[in-house]
Amino acid sequence: MEQRHLGRTGLRVSRIGLGTLTWGRDTDEHDAADVLKTFWEAGGTLVDTADVYGDGDAEYLLGRLMDGLVPRRDLIISTKAGSVPDPDRRYDGSRGHLLAALDASLARLGTDHVDLWQVHAYDAGTPLEETLQALDIAVTSGRARYAGVANFCGWQLAKAATWQLAAPGTRTRLAATQMEYSLLQRGVEREVLPAALDLGIGLLPSSPLGRGVLTGKYRGDALPPGSRGASDHFGLFVEPYLDDTASRIVDAVSTAADGLAVTPLQVALAWVRDRPGVSAPIVGARNAQQLTAALSVEALSLPDEICRALDDVSAPVHRYPDHDWSTL
Repeated sequence: MEQRHLGRTGLRVSRIGLGTLTWGRDTDEHDAADVLKTFWEAGGTLVDTADVYGDGDAEYLLGRLMDGLVPRRDLIISTKAGSVPDPDRRYDGSRGHLLAALDASLARLGTDHVDLWQVHAYDAGTPLEETLQALDIAVTSGRARYAGVANFCGWQLAKAATWQLAAPGTRTRLAATQMEYSLLQRGVEREVLPAALDLGIGLLPSSPLGRGVLTGKYRGDALPPGSRGASDHFGLFVEPYLDDTASRIVDAVSTAADGLAVTPLQVALAWVRDRPGVSAPIVGARNAQQLTAALSVEALSLPDEICRALDDVSAPVHRYPDHDWSTL
């Protein structure tokens, strides 16, 4: 699998990453082992997790598999901290919480460091410089090799990255930002992606298949049995992408796939993988068969005319102040 630099850093990652959101809950140890081995054998290196995935079970399971199945040295492990199960405070970006969460993650993973550590979300209740100091401490202490953020909007990302760049050699530059990005969700193109490109931050798109909708399996009225859309805990997650607008985009993806003799999944994943500023889309798979289907995109590059057609049908409405006001 082709490797890419993560933003403006020396860290290289596989251009498709493996997500573990369902590990320890919908994906058991047997399936997780098959998925990880399939990913590794295909040349994949970037494995993404978080301390809240499966209430910590995803990290624990990944740690068990690294202990005997796939060598730790062959993987780029990324985890996140800052989300908390508190209905009154969904995010905790305090230095104390973040560093304690990192230590707990390392214990579950069974390793002395992670390759990329990200703040899971912006915490308006904590001074940003305190949150960012946790990243600095993690890197200088050796517990993390690189640092980043996730789910920061454009101004939050730019402020954080600029703060870090203001004291080179003292503060750790942001290597990555993880955000939802797909043909069904192009909101990052408004401010986040331009900021990331300007500041040398690599984008790691989550849900690159539009929460599974871009595979085409939700075409029609019925929800496929066993799908995320039909599940109790993921149904509301998928529902926003089952409207008429999404349906038109899925139809266009399916038409493109038919013309190229590939699958809608391959078309949708190739589109986001090759967007400017993208380092590696994060793909979740419940089993090795699903992952193999996603990894088959490695040999596909979309023709320019297909990209333009997909851009047009999925184009978000971005006007003032994103474009020159004099042209509006």
